[in-house]
Amino acid sequence: MTAESSGDVFDVKQIRRLIELMKKHDLSEIDLKQADQRVRIKRGGDEEPRVSTAVAPRAAEPAPALVAEPKADDSRHAVVTSPMVGTFYRASSPESAPFIKVGDRIGPESTVCIIEAMKVFNEIPAGVSGQVVAILVENGAPIEFGQPLVKVDPGA
Repeated sequence: MTAESSGDVFDVKQIRRLIELMKKHDLSEIDLKQADQRVRIKRGGDEEPRVSTAVAPRAAEPAPALVAEPKADDSRHAVVTSPMVGTFYRASSPESAPFIKVGDRIGPESTVCIIEAMKVFNEIPAGVSGQVVAILVENGAPIEFGQPLVKVDPGA
């Protein structure tokens, strides 16, 4: 099976499409990884984009979580919201235990989920201390920027 027929993001046609998208949307860099391969496309000023590939992927930095202020009808609870569009995962793999469950005590640095965006898996920290009251998203569900993910009682 060739790269083109498998939908591989590292084939030449796909890279050319990415470069065209960069030009169209005035992007300066795209960084993608798939399995143990990585491609980074950069451009600066009027230069043509440069493409580099690597075999060893770099670990994604944890994405900052957004903590919504409690609403008047739910004054005791803070809500951790999504900092990006992507796919919500409760655990690092299907065989792994979930990062959190209802009733768990968490701190600001506790990972509450992983959000996959463009084949990059971003760990989302809670950003707040307290007890998990509710997990508001199903595992594997697509999510939007700002969507509520987890409800936390900071006073518990």
